[in-house]
Amino acid sequence: MTYYSIRQAAEHSGLTPKMIRDYEQKGLLVNIRRNDAGYRLYTEQDLHTLFFIAHARTLGFSLKQIAELVALWQNPTRSSADVKALAQSHIQTLEQKAQQLHEMANSLRQLVRQCHGDEHPDCPILKGLEKPFNSLD
Repeated sequence: MTYYSIRQAAEHSGLTPKMIRDYEQKGLLVNIRRNDAGYRLYTEQDLHTLFFIAHARTLGFSLKQIAELVALWQNPTRSSADVKALAQSHIQTLEQKAQQLHEMANSLRQLVRQCHGDEHPDCPILKGLEKPFNSLD
């Protein structure tokens, strides 16, 4: 069996050694072997799990959600309905965040339109930032 050091695992997965240690501490990677000197030794399956985690992170899943996904992924008797429900819930969260970002951009866009952008000190952008967020409309 081939083993990889944490540096090699990081290079293969695109993660940092610090992230890998953090994922292990949070229980996303389990049963990591250690050599006689105490250094971590990663297997091909561990690297595969790291790729899985990294990909889930790029899709915006939280560490709690990733832990659920890893558990489902590693459970051969899982229900695909459980996986789908988790993904659908995450989609709703992403869509809500996207809507919030869109509303924030529209509010800022409105303030920018009101600003003359000249040499005068009066600035509707700064005045708008003094107000509660929901009163910018």
